[in-house]
Amino acid sequence: MAQSLDNIVRVNVTVSPTAQTAGTFDVGLIVGKSTVISKTDRVKTYTSTADMLAGGWTGAEPEYAVATLYFSQAHSPSKVIVGCWDSTGGETAADAVAACRSANGDWYACYVVNATDQDIQGVAAAVEAMEPASVYFYTTDDADVASGTAGNIMETLNDLGYKRTFGLYSTTAHAAAAVMGYAMGANTGLANSAYTLAYKTLVGVSPELLNTTQVSYILGVKGNLFTQYGGSGAMYRLLVQGTMADGTHFDEVLNLDMLKAEIQIGAVNALVQSKKLPQTEEGMALLVSAIESQCEKSLSRGALAPGVWNAAPVMSLERGDMLTRGYLVLAESVTSQTQEDREARKAPPIYVPVKLAGAIEHVVIGVHVNR
Repeated sequence: MAQSLDNIVRVNVTVSPTAQTAGTFDVGLIVGKSTVISKTDRVKTYTSTADMLAGGWTGAEPEYAVATLYFSQAHSPSKVIVGCWDSTGGETAADAVAACRSANGDWYACYVVNATDQDIQGVAAAVEAMEPASVYFYTTDDADVASGTAGNIMETLNDLGYKRTFGLYSTTAHAAAAVMGYAMGANTGLANSAYTLAYKTLVGVSPELLNTTQVSYILGVKGNLFTQYGGSGAMYRLLVQGTMADGTHFDEVLNLDMLKAEIQIGAVNALVQSKKLPQTEEGMALLVSAIESQCEKSLSRGALAPGVWNAAPVMSLERGDMLTRGYLVLAESVTSQTQEDREARKAPPIYVPVKLAGAIEHVVIGVHVNR
């Protein structure tokens, strides 16, 4: 009988834990009261409107109309999640969105079908505090918005300072779903894929022919609309301005949400995949390296860019210093830790100053003529 080679050479195979990802930021949720999806199921995922028809939808439901706009944009998302709003049990729109979040955490943006102003305000408040981080798109055709009547929904959400709600004034039903579709479809995560929502074309949405006063009011309360610019020689149909209710640009919210999630998962993966991270400068270097690799993703996408640091000093980073890669990862020294923190096995504080790439959306050109 042959003897085992283990007596000479023993080989132990250890498989490292699988690294986790930061989640998805390219999937939208549509919530409605149609009964195709039961309250028990709560949500279902579809890859197209054809997939919805195969799944029991007739094509006459408002959720189907919303999905049609969502999938029809120049950058089409790969999937949508449709959720049930249980109208039989007195459930609010905010309750329905929260239940959909509990049932499926893969979506980043949401749209609620046929939401009233009360529904919109309730969902906006819920999404503002939601985890994982999310954003909410809504459509309003309320004449009070265009006329600037006090207390309208856009003014209300602007006054509340909500940074996770995107409102679109449009007389095209569910027009904001088209914006959500573009936003989710364009977010590929590939190199140079960063984008803004300003000046995009919306497929299936009619431009609003408003006067300058109406447009100025809507943009003034940080609302958005799809309208026409230019004359007969060069007519543009454009989405303006791409901002959330508090004035923050959508792409900034999205990019910072992605950066935060990636940094968090990068640090966790470093802890999980290491047999031990020593509480030394070498161990901190491993954590810093893990965070830097995540920041590189934002740099590659075009969300971060080299630039001058013009904010308050952060450790060794002074105002006026150049961030050559658009970010810097700084960690306090292990030797500066208190004994209490060391015994609790806490890492020293880590700081990640970043420089957003920003975007040019307004231009002033001076033409000087000499005869």
